[in-house]
Amino acid sequence: MFKLFILSLFINLFNSSLTNTAWFLKDNGLQEIRIYSDRFYTITKFDLDKKEFISTSGGSYFFGENYYEVIEFNSQDTSQVGDTIFYSSFKLANGDKGSKLIIENNFFEKYESENELTGSWLMSGIERQGEMRSRNVNQPRKTMKILAGGRFQWVAYDTSKKGFYGTGGGYYSTIDGTYTENIEFFSRDSNTVGNSLKFDYEIIEGDWHHKGFSSKGDPKYEIWTQRKK
Repeated sequence: MFKLFILSLFINLFNSSLTNTAWFLKDNGLQEIRIYSDRFYTITKFDLDKKEFISTSGGSYFFGENYYEVIEFNSQDTSQVGDTIFYSSFKLANGDKGSKLIIENNFFEKYESENELTGSWLMSGIERQGEMRSRNVNQPRKTMKILAGGRFQWVAYDTSKKGFYGTGGGYYSTIDGTYTENIEFFSRDSNTVGNSLKFDYEIIEGDWHHKGFSSKGDPKYEIWTQRKK
């Protein structure tokens, strides 16, 4: 019983250190970004200089005797959806230059920025032709947005069909009711990389209401709900 208590305590300490954080690894212009909320994660690779999106994957993560991930989407290999990935080496460490996430001899550095809206969100409403249309967040077809460490990423996918439909992301800020996205990768249109989009936002009864204009200049009003499962 005592050993189980110590293991549970260690798990909670580990998860609390990983919860709502973002990490990066740079290698000759290529970047790999990992974003973690309390239960969900994304991994994305891109070349910012070339405005080239390379790949993304994500889903839920757990840590017990091992750290492992359950894949909900994978842009390069959709056959992996539903698979569980175990890592032989995965740990957090603190050094002279700050926190490190060490994954199989790859050293990720931590983004230290913190803003509002941190967490995982699912699109639960979108305005079409002046009418707000609701979305069932419990369906396998999802549009998820994950934010932590000043980083954001949205992903559209369907776990039942193992479908991947697009993603974009970069860094963001929240100042005086204005949410700003600075785009560093976009799988559908690399020409949007480098653009900044500003939106009015507010939290109403726990939901994130998001109003502004898309990268194409179209009016946008979306409602996002905190993801629970």
